[in-house]
Amino acid sequence: MNIYDFDGTIYRGDSSIDFYFYVLKKKPSLVKFLPTQFGGVFLYLCGIIDKTQMKERFFCFLTAVNSSELVETFWDENQRKVYGWYLAQHRDEDIIISASPEFLLRPICDRLGITCLIASKADPHTGRFEGENCRGKEKAVRLRQEYSVTHFEKFYSDSKTDQSLAEMAEQAFLVKKGMMRRWPGNSRQNSCPHP
Repeated sequence: MNIYDFDGTIYRGDSSIDFYFYVLKKKPSLVKFLPTQFGGVFLYLCGIIDKTQMKERFFCFLTAVNSSELVETFWDENQRKVYGWYLAQHRDEDIIISASPEFLLRPICDRLGITCLIASKADPHTGRFEGENCRGKEKAVRLRQEYSVTHFEKFYSDSKTDQSLAEMAEQAFLVKKGMMRRWPGNSRQNSCPHP
């Protein structure tokens, strides 16, 4: 099996940010949440709250929208941002692991025929997280818990914070703007795929 990060890896951009601006464009009154959102970023940068708490404050705007309907129309417009190199090598057994919310990524995974998704569990109506933000080492923890996987064939990510997953892969690749290279310091690798 192959494992992929989503944002910045197989998707051009950050789906959470893109979704926020998509919703804000449709409902400008959501600017009323900006003080809470900016406050969350400030407290995170000061080390007062963790990333999960900061993301909860970012997603507070969900209390004022019908997210399930908006997610579908969001992907109608943004599915084109999934990189062609991924579509060309997609396998049924692929696993997507992402820090973005599961409610946001499940519809696009269904459209792409991806059944295995591990993502942050957030309430689509409140933005409240159930458990930790699925980032960094937490991704490896969730992979072991949900699929009992301890090693796999290939891993792709745009972020070195995913080092723990890269170490579990036979081959790991760092992806930047749709281009990839071997993961730095991973001596187990043999070749680089050509998207």
